[in-house]
Amino acid sequence: MSGLTRVHVVVTGRVQGVFFRDSCRDRARTERVGGWIRNRDDGAVEAEFEGPPAAVERVVEWCRSGPPRARVDSVGVTEIPTIGDQRFRIL
Repeated sequence: MSGLTRVHVVVTGRVQGVFFRDSCRDRARTERVGGWIRNRDDGAVEAEFEGPPAAVERVVEWCRSGPPRARVDSVGVTEIPTIGDQRFRIL
C-alpha cells in the first residue's frame, strides 16, 4: 500500500447527535479517503481513515472542529497499518 497511510481517531466532546458521522462521511468521500466511523458507548466518536497522507490529514483536521453543532474537546490520532480500505462507511 505504498503512498497510503491509515489512522485510528477518537473524538471526544459533544460529537453524538450533531450529525458528526454523516458529515465526516461526506468529507471523507470528498477527499477520497476510505475507512469507517461509529459512535462509542462512552459518548465519543471513533473512526479510521485510509488514503494519501495529505487527504487523511485534511479529514483529521476537519474532525478537530466537526460540523456546526459539534463541540470537539479532543482528537486522539494513532497511525496504524494500512489494509487497502477504499470506501468509507458508517458502522
